[in-house]
Amino acid sequence: MINIKENEKLSIMNHSCAHLLAQAVKHLYPNAKFWVGPVIEEGFYYDIDLGDDVISEEDLPKIEKEMKKLAKDGKRIVREELSKEEALKKFGDDPYKVDLISRMDEDNTIISCYTQGDFTDLCRGPHVETTKELKHFKLLKVSGAYWKGDAKNKMLQRIYGICFENEEDLARHLEYLEECKQRDHRKLGKDLGIFMFSDLVGKGLPMWLPNGFLLRRKLSDYIMDKELKLGYKHVLTPSLGSVDLYKTSGHWDHYKEDMFPKMDLDDEEYVLRPMNCPHHMMMFKNSLHSYRDLPLRIAEVANDFRYESSGSLCGIERARSFTQNDSHIFCTMDQIKDEFAGVVKLILDVYKDFGFEDYEFRLSLRDKNDKEKYFDNDEMWEKAESELRKVLTDLKLPFYEAEGEAAFYGPKLDVQVKSAIGHDVTLSTCQLDFLLPERFELTYVSETGEKVRPVVIHRAILGSLDRFIAFLLEETKGVLPLWLEPTQVKVIPVSSEHQGEYAKEVTDKLMEKGIKAVLDDRNEKLGYRLREAQTEKVKYTLILGDNEKESNTISYRIHGEKETTTVSVEEFIEKLTKEIENKEK
Repeated sequence: MINIKENEKLSIMNHSCAHLLAQAVKHLYPNAKFWVGPVIEEGFYYDIDLGDDVISEEDLPKIEKEMKKLAKDGKRIVREELSKEEALKKFGDDPYKVDLISRMDEDNTIISCYTQGDFTDLCRGPHVETTKELKHFKLLKVSGAYWKGDAKNKMLQRIYGICFENEEDLARHLEYLEECKQRDHRKLGKDLGIFMFSDLVGKGLPMWLPNGFLLRRKLSDYIMDKELKLGYKHVLTPSLGSVDLYKTSGHWDHYKEDMFPKMDLDDEEYVLRPMNCPHHMMMFKNSLHSYRDLPLRIAEVANDFRYESSGSLCGIERARSFTQNDSHIFCTMDQIKDEFAGVVKLILDVYKDFGFEDYEFRLSLRDKNDKEKYFDNDEMWEKAESELRKVLTDLKLPFYEAEGEAAFYGPKLDVQVKSAIGHDVTLSTCQLDFLLPERFELTYVSETGEKVRPVVIHRAILGSLDRFIAFLLEETKGVLPLWLEPTQVKVIPVSSEHQGEYAKEVTDKLMEKGIKAVLDDRNEKLGYRLREAQTEKVKYTLILGDNEKESNTISYRIHGEKETTTVSVEEFIEKLTKEIENKEK
């Protein structure tokens, strides 16, 4: 995907096209007033106050038609520089522009506007010379957007679009967008019966349907089995905690705005937990520990809750309720390198199982000037960042650094993956923490009999199961590896009357061997049932006719292929069992 903002020529064209959009809207909706129309990575948008009028996606072709008419007219785009007083006078009837101008520095800001024909807009520029250069564009969608991004303000209408130099580039991009639409996990999740949302239940609160529950269970079992082999001890902790717990950890001061509001119960205050580390700290503190007990690896598949803004919600990729594959490793200073290396090895092992290859390691550091977001202890931060950087260097792990991306209590290693639809997603994370052991007064007894603070490594291999599933759906276009498929085989008799009993026998045999098979013997045409199996992205579809029944065989078709292969039932079971055990892609 082209990043429009990083291409100077396309950036100017898209900025100019935003003005062309505004001019066309003004022609069609004379009472329209305009907030801002910036260039973004995906093109441009404009936020518009249309009063009582509402624009839907069905109205976009009408607006495009007017834009094409204006582009063909080819008016020159003329820049004019104004004083603050002149600008306020010129845009005095537009409260949105007046707000922008009023907040400008009178002495140091050059205020400019651009005029094309009968339309003038406040803008820094630059722009193309004439509207005739804006021939190849497309309006993409409409959404709501609060003025200044504040939910307390009026809801404006935001129209998105994109502009290219030629028709070929535009067509290629639209084809890419259609591919993204087909891969969008929100569409796939709905089509495949994996999850659903309901405004009545609450925005950003996913509900997992039977197929989704099976998928989550397989992922949970998969990662927990790997952890058990590595000496992790699994626990279960409550999905809420007292306000005092988060005051002790520091989250209340540094993370409160991202948490759900507190609940007052009798004389106690509780909150839904946004993370699990405070609970795990208390578990460690519950017992006396010797250096012989370390490292202690506590793990949990835990439900968490964060109050994400409505505008940032994105299906299960970013939701208000999610499940983390979380762990906290309590270790000595001397054990940091080996434990960190063990976490990296586990991450690479998991990525190999899933066939992930396009990822980068990011060392996330604090912003030294941000005293609000990060715990204010320079010595602790310098020690933690130095230790983590040294570990990564010693491991010969290629990484880049990102200031301002650390957790409030310490630096971390994030694994950034690029999704099939262009999203930059953090899947796995591993964090080094000297702060929470201090705040919770955690200790272990050293070899010399002294009480010593442990170091804590926070790590999540799958990250959140929800985001991991979203990424998987988009990567595979919904055709998951067989071992993860909620329905692995669809059994379809040509005629339920003639082969129905045999089809049921085959289904039962598959189920007895742990293969998730579903019998479709409905009184529907064969072609209809086959197409439905393809739509449901079931990997193996069995077609059973008289020949299969008489020879005690099955004929199967793999998703996306037209060829049919005939084998014995036993051969088919052996093939699938091997594919599942080997976790083939």
